[in-house]
Amino acid sequence: MVHPHNEPPLNPMPPVVMALFIVIVGVEAAFSLGGYGLIGGPSALGWRLEAMERFAFFGQVLRWMLATGQFPAEHLVRFFSYPFVHASFTHALFAGVMLLAMGKMVAEALGSVRTVVIFFTSTFAGALAYGLIVETQVPLIGAFPAVYGLIGGFTYLLWLRLGQLGAQQVRAFSLIGMLLAIQLVFGLIFGGSKDWVADLAGFATGFTLTLLLVPGGWARLIDKLRRD
Repeated sequence: MVHPHNEPPLNPMPPVVMALFIVIVGVEAAFSLGGYGLIGGPSALGWRLEAMERFAFFGQVLRWMLATGQFPAEHLVRFFSYPFVHASFTHALFAGVMLLAMGKMVAEALGSVRTVVIFFTSTFAGALAYGLIVETQVPLIGAFPAVYGLIGGFTYLLWLRLGQLGAQQVRAFSLIGMLLAIQLVFGLIFGGSKDWVADLAGFATGFTLTLLLVPGGWARLIDKLRRD
């Protein structure tokens, strides 16, 4: 048994969350160091742009695939690769910090496998919504749709907990409301992109998946549908 004085002050980060964070930070570190000419030589200056061209998600690519009925692997991979390419160090840092915060809470409640399922399903749903709804030439990059999926998972867990305590369950949506309000303000002031569509799709996907993946969630849903 570990003596209380030897216990770590903070609970350890779930390995799957740390692994995702390391990949995001590692990729961004390579781009940033290469951009400053510290690694990779002259060719490293174009690493970020090359990665965007190869791994970012483009709505017009989705529409081309649907129109032609062709789904090459090099384009299908974009549905899941874009979260690991960011526009800047700051972009990656914010995404990484939110991933650690939300991922830790979701993984501790649901386990590693369910957390990975939420992360990548929300990634896919965000890209799909972005490609089908938004008319733009701007590619979708960054981990925020996946992070919003984890926020959706956390929101459902909090909603469930508040219901068990007899508290107002609408309070569970305060975090997503605040984040969307911040995005709206920044968009009005600085002129933002429309990637909020992907973020919102990611949130809805994470919330719905957690409803089904949480222990007893499916039975609880069936029981509620029968009672209604």
